[in-house]
Amino acid sequence: MTERYIAPTYKRQPLTIVKGRGMFVWDSEGRRYLDFVAGVAVCSLGHCHPEVVKAITAQAKKLMHISNLYHIQPQAELAALLAKIAPNSISKFFFCNSGAEAVEAAFKLAVKHAKKGRIITMQGSFHGRTIATVGATWKHSYREPFKALIPKVFDFVPFNDLAAVENAISEQTAAVIVEPVQGEGGVNIPSDDYLPGLRKICDENGLLLICDEVQTGLGRTGKWFACDHWNVLPDVITMAKALGGGFPIGCMGAKEEVMESFSPGDHASTFGGNPLACSAAIASVKTMQRLKLPERAAKMGRYFLKRLNELAEKHECIKEARGIGLLLGLEMKEKPIADTVVAKARERGFLINCTADKVLRFVPPLIVEPKHIDNLISELDRIIAEVKK
Repeated sequence: MTERYIAPTYKRQPLTIVKGRGMFVWDSEGRRYLDFVAGVAVCSLGHCHPEVVKAITAQAKKLMHISNLYHIQPQAELAALLAKIAPNSISKFFFCNSGAEAVEAAFKLAVKHAKKGRIITMQGSFHGRTIATVGATWKHSYREPFKALIPKVFDFVPFNDLAAVENAISEQTAAVIVEPVQGEGGVNIPSDDYLPGLRKICDENGLLLICDEVQTGLGRTGKWFACDHWNVLPDVITMAKALGGGFPIGCMGAKEEVMESFSPGDHASTFGGNPLACSAAIASVKTMQRLKLPERAAKMGRYFLKRLNELAEKHECIKEARGIGLLLGLEMKEKPIADTVVAKARERGFLINCTADKVLRFVPPLIVEPKHIDNLISELDRIIAEVKK
């Protein structure tokens, strides 16, 4: 039925997932899989966490939607909660439904605040699939078919190159947007001076620094937000994915003096910050706090990276293992090998994915245990040995 009724915008793997619990999902044939994709870094608490299910169920019985024409109690409560865990430069929030919407809101805020119209973005970046966000996304195949629609306001520079950023600044530059760690671009981690250097450049030139933490935020890298690793305070931050514990919600946060550049009518989202989504997010964040998941992600990430490095030392077809927290990549030397590993892993009950052509990306739920990692590494070891023959 998918091929008959659904738009052909996704290259789907040959299975239908019908149930999930914790680290595991099951397909329509009843087969179980250990999930190291987690809805692409969304299900950080695992699938169907009881606290999130409980919050959604309770709120659904009271009020699901009312619109932002009125004050929404769970929305205000969520904003206050985020203010406690976000970088301390961030104190006001706008809620929407996805990461791309959060980045769109960040762009509008930057342009309104600066009264300028150009934004510096990075090669290897991914910021979304809407018209503006795909315009700021590096991958040629995502942008090229829609170039007639994309505003010509984005200046691309190499990631991790401060001099290139300085050279790209013009009188019309409003902001610099950066993923502190590039996920879709291949799990690319910058040098230690990069984020602080960007902060300094922005300060010296009166530019806003936008940290896109849609994938890296909410504990994924071992801190609440990846920019925390470098003690960098952004002017604007975006988040989504893990925020709702599996329920769709996006958020753009900013410094108070920056957010105050918005006036009523400047931006809106009909479903943004609705009671149901915010209740799910409150339960998700509070559970992360209770379980100390950022700290757990740091610990499990160190162990996971150690095991991936063991694979890299053993198999010549692996170029490099890299990562931070539970955002990890294993770069293969050839794309066909990476694609084959993904397919064989799925056949043997493990879900992983490939990004940037030949980087195996691992973004498991933050509740992952050493035994789950060990099971995956053992299977990958066998698969790679078979592929090499």
